[in-house]
Amino acid sequence: MIRKLQKTFALSKQGAKDLVKATLLTVLANLSLMFPVGLLILVLSNIMDALQSGGNPAAGVWGYTALAVLLAVLIYLIHWIQYKSLYIATYKESANRRVSLAEKLRQLPLSFFGQRDLSDLTATIMADCSSLEQAFSHYIPQLFGTVISTVLIAIGLFCMDWRMALAAVWVVPVSAVLVVGSKWIQDKFGTKNILAKRATTDALQELLETIKDIKACNQKEKYLDTLEEKLKGEERAAIRSELATGVFVTSAQAFLRIGIATTILAGITLLVSGQIDLVLFLIFLIVVSRLYDPLNVCYMNLAATFSAKLKIERMRAIEEQPVQTGAENYTPNGYDISFDRVKFAYHENEGVLEDVSFTAKQGEVTALVGPSGGGKSTATKLAARFWDVNNGKITIGGVDISTIDPEALLKNYAIVFQDVVLFHDTVMENIRLGRRDATDEEVLAAAKAAQCDEFVQKLPDGYQTIIGENGSTLSGGERQRISIARAVLKDAPVILLDEATASLDVENETAVQAALSRLVRDKTVLIIAHRMRTVMGADKVVVLSGGKIAEMGTPDHLMRHNGIFAHMVELQTQSQNWMLQ
Repeated sequence: MIRKLQKTFALSKQGAKDLVKATLLTVLANLSLMFPVGLLILVLSNIMDALQSGGNPAAGVWGYTALAVLLAVLIYLIHWIQYKSLYIATYKESANRRVSLAEKLRQLPLSFFGQRDLSDLTATIMADCSSLEQAFSHYIPQLFGTVISTVLIAIGLFCMDWRMALAAVWVVPVSAVLVVGSKWIQDKFGTKNILAKRATTDALQELLETIKDIKACNQKEKYLDTLEEKLKGEERAAIRSELATGVFVTSAQAFLRIGIATTILAGITLLVSGQIDLVLFLIFLIVVSRLYDPLNVCYMNLAATFSAKLKIERMRAIEEQPVQTGAENYTPNGYDISFDRVKFAYHENEGVLEDVSFTAKQGEVTALVGPSGGGKSTATKLAARFWDVNNGKITIGGVDISTIDPEALLKNYAIVFQDVVLFHDTVMENIRLGRRDATDEEVLAAAKAAQCDEFVQKLPDGYQTIIGENGSTLSGGERQRISIARAVLKDAPVILLDEATASLDVENETAVQAALSRLVRDKTVLIIAHRMRTVMGADKVVVLSGGKIAEMGTPDHLMRHNGIFAHMVELQTQSQNWMLQ
């Protein structure tokens, strides 16, 4: 049962055990609410017996009062234990669920993030987890607990008189079928509601990320109109979802009340014919008055559980994604990176690399050049196992990287991408990300080597300056130099550079290239660059065009070959000589 609950509700083993415990306590709490009914029945029975025998109906009043106080204390204790067990366990499981999802995302290949909307993933971790927190604290245990306690009460009623019991409970399965049978309608509108919220979240995130471009292009009004329409769409979807749920739930709740009428009619008929006595009739009326209230809440909880299942499916879709695995310890023979007949596509029938074979040797700089879309960036990301190849293999020091744990592999890589990612932290800590155990002196040395020191000294607090979200207070060139400083600090045997100096001016580019020259000494270097003066210093040039190797050799050899590479050098020379007329 524990495994079934884990799979159904995406719970940890402890979370499933806590759910069972919370359900049993909810059953006990629901049954405890019948204690006053039992006390009332006992008092009525004694009063009726006293009246029939000519005794004192008020006899034993203090005993009943003491029993009532005792039952009140007992009910309080049961509900307090249920509350403590239910809510505290739910909050712990919610925290574990977020950590588990974050850990799962950490293990997934980058191909997963390329196929998923990042705002949707954020909503799954934050909003969906919050919704499930409410579901498991307010809905699901109460739903199970109410069903079990209702069944137990119904069994007790049938033991007392099956005819009266049937008149009281026949409405329960019928109304339940009404709610359960509408699940597909509720799921349909619930899914549309989730999609509408995602569209709004995407639009808001896009607004925040592109606000400068929107203002620069004078598209504010147009964009806000589009955003307003999406907000209205989300509102409409939410109303329809609530309406679809409310119609069936309120109908089922209203149908339950018919049971009171049938119980009264059946009771009067049996009482008049002498088949039951007045006490039994009163007992059923009192029980029925309490029986349907938990069921009203139960149907609302059932509808909320349907909604929670949609969110659980979104989480399960993440948790069931295959992760990249491999050996954590491996012994490469050097750090040559070899592509052997590599084939790769992001999507089926959309080839990016086709039969690519080359070797980037340790101690050499291998440059990847070619037209845009030729597969250069893809090749470097495959070398770091951000994705796994479709066919062929990539090796480092003779070891197939698909057999190496991604984190173990990346310990030997220092990577500088064109799109720099910085954190809302100090300059010092952003550079220290390259090697967490680095001393302040080592961080400062790396910063100076990457030509960061000059602009950092001008910041308000120097290296302790908070640079804003993704380095928003820095220029593009300054952000790029911090990224290069990270790579210098890490000092890994394999260096991957993707347009590492693209955001730098000529003066800083020359200085940073000097730093990179020291960085890449005796390393395996794979570099992507469009500036030919960078490429001309490489030991080997691999020209990728249309996902295939068009040319390969030293820069001098390719220039004499007069092919694609020579044509690219010629075009860039012409562009450098271009001027306004």
